[in-house]
Amino acid sequence: MQASADSSSDSCGTATVVEVSDTIRVGVNGAGGRMGTSVCNALHTDPTLELVAAVDVGATDVVVHGVQVASELRAFAEAECDVVVDFTVADAARRSLPWLAMHGIHAVVGTTGLSDDDVIALRAAFGDGPAHCLLAPNFAISAVLMMRFAELAAPYFDTAEIIEYHHDRKIDAPSGTAVTTADRMAAARGAVPWGSDPTQHEVYPGARGGVGPSGIHVHAVRMHGMIAHQDVILGALGQSLTLRQDSYDRESFMPGVLLGCKRIAEHPGVTVGLDRYLGI
Repeated sequence: MQASADSSSDSCGTATVVEVSDTIRVGVNGAGGRMGTSVCNALHTDPTLELVAAVDVGATDVVVHGVQVASELRAFAEAECDVVVDFTVADAARRSLPWLAMHGIHAVVGTTGLSDDDVIALRAAFGDGPAHCLLAPNFAISAVLMMRFAELAAPYFDTAEIIEYHHDRKIDAPSGTAVTTADRMAAARGAVPWGSDPTQHEVYPGARGGVGPSGIHVHAVRMHGMIAHQDVILGALGQSLTLRQDSYDRESFMPGVLLGCKRIAEHPGVTVGLDRYLGI
């Protein structure tokens, strides 16, 4: 954290200056991407956060809010970052996150595609500090609440399916949010199985969606005009419940990202999901 001026007096009554400030120095990995650009813009407008470094191997000729985009991770150490926000791809994050842990820099991570084995490796890398790590499948507050509501509802219904909708440039399917939602719903049910699927023949293979370890059918839509949206549909005898979450713009993720930057020092180790940061 950078310092700013405060005043006090010594024993002779002479005013002295004490440097104290809560400004958090933040870097962005993947700064040239769509999410990285949005993060840089959000940091620029927050008075308690300062964008001091930006890294993107494909955009080194760009200057973002007075910060020259670099190609090497060492830019984060040279800028004395307190926190780095990572919106890259899984292969890049597998290199950058252990590097941040080794250099004592907190990591707020929105990169998707990381596996359970990756999370185990990150827990080993970050340990109990001094650097901490937040892995969030979705930074939209509405999405975090949607996942929590689905988790609460799961034990009371016999069947459930998830439909997630994203823009046509998203490279993975299903989304990290959908996978996390399904896993949390299954965990909330414990050993109680979901109702069986009556489908005996798919005219179009895959029409019933994909089924992961959770046992919940998940359908992924990739389409022009979408940003990030999800339906969780639960059914029981004579009734159904639909939970719908929509992100209409990437700005919807920024309050959660900024919250992560501001509170990560309070959460040792690796935290998965923004829930604990919201107290839910």
